[in-house]
Amino acid sequence: MINVYKIGSFVALFALTAAAHADLPDFTQLAEKNGPSVVNVMATRGEGATTPGADADDQDDSSPQNVPPEMQDFLRRFFGPNGPRGGAPRGGGESLGSGFVISSDGYILTNNHVIDGSERVVVRLSDRREFDAKVVGKDKTSDVALLKVNATGLPAVSIGDSAKLKPGQWVVAIGSPFGFDHTVTHGVVSYVGRGNRSEQYVPFIQTDVPINPGNSGGPLFNLDGQVVGINSQIYSNSGGYMGVSFAVPINMAMNTVEQLKTTGKVSRGMLGVQIRTVGRDDAKALGLSQVGGALVNDVTAGSGAEKAGVQPGDVIVAYDGKPIDQSSDLPLLVGNTKPGTTSHLKVFRDGKTLDVPVVVGELPTDKNSMVASLGGGTGPNSNPLGITVENISPEDRKALGLKDPNGVVIARTGAVASRSGLQKGDVVLKVGRNYVKSAAEFDSAVKDIKPGDSVMLLVKRGDNAQFVTLTVPKKG
Repeated sequence: MINVYKIGSFVALFALTAAAHADLPDFTQLAEKNGPSVVNVMATRGEGATTPGADADDQDDSSPQNVPPEMQDFLRRFFGPNGPRGGAPRGGGESLGSGFVISSDGYILTNNHVIDGSERVVVRLSDRREFDAKVVGKDKTSDVALLKVNATGLPAVSIGDSAKLKPGQWVVAIGSPFGFDHTVTHGVVSYVGRGNRSEQYVPFIQTDVPINPGNSGGPLFNLDGQVVGINSQIYSNSGGYMGVSFAVPINMAMNTVEQLKTTGKVSRGMLGVQIRTVGRDDAKALGLSQVGGALVNDVTAGSGAEKAGVQPGDVIVAYDGKPIDQSSDLPLLVGNTKPGTTSHLKVFRDGKTLDVPVVVGELPTDKNSMVASLGGGTGPNSNPLGITVENISPEDRKALGLKDPNGVVIARTGAVASRSGLQKGDVVLKVGRNYVKSAAEFDSAVKDIKPGDSVMLLVKRGDNAQFVTLTVPKKG
């Protein structure tokens, strides 16, 4: 009886295991059909070229994701085996990424950061043919680049609808991690619409698909074999896979493609407000019944928000009927609004909820201005100094010992600032002879600095303040 019981248990376990495996998807046909559409992208940079993104290390330190301080330096872009933390080595070299054919006449999609700053881009197909690629257009904000090769009859992918993605759905990536081309990995969608401060206009698809350096720019497929995203970022403390990967939604990417083809640039909406997330103490002080919304810190003069009567201290709790749970939700919605559109803000002010119609403006192509217009300071490498700054909250101002309203805090430094000894957490009081009270004022003060120019910053660190001179390198 004991032996019969053991055999019966084994049979039952085998049957359960077989049934479980029968329910798992088979990716072989998907990989066979779409593999030929995935390409290697090799970008060559000349001597003296700076790797895009490497200066700022491209981490995401946005509060909406509750990233702990010890991990904030670990969100990295990736280019390939020459740079496990982002691209080709300084002083030139070759970066390796992935891409995919979107039309048989030679149009190819990849990430902007894979090819940005390159002198030559070469695309290698699955049949080992290589083509010099023309960069038709690129958009740093969405991290999308459109390439064109002189070929016809290429195998193109089928484009899906990223708006239909839901957490828990199976997805598949094909790319060239560490240069191993046509590697297939799979996982599930972990979250949709994930925002972060470094690319606050992109509602990223978060997955647990194993993604590594070299996958950047490659396609993310659904089970129908349709592309739903472009693999773009990883969250890692080693530069490699840790189960948290991000992809640009294909709907946004294809909208970018159409705009690049027709106008050569990408237009996005802009309200003209600086915002931050409403915390628990803020909600209590403002009289909000629950934590949520985007607190307006400042309103840009002449912007649609100013003309509509939006005021500092307002809390934007909805945009065109869509709730704003945290401040990062607002840029995603506004950025996808066509400039000139009249949108409706639901604003909480002095205990009352107001409907505020506002004509959406156009976001400047200069990212220095663009991020200042929707809060959070400047973006990485968005100005000649390569410094990201943020407004200082009253609580932090008190903790830093700042008794006057001047100063902005450095959130991230690029190569120019780092070489001058500036660090994250330093407070910039002056640019030249002028005090700065906000990220917007800092943006305005540095926007006209040209390669070869020098500028003095009055910087406070701890109890000490001193002028630091930064010189922007000349190009070429």
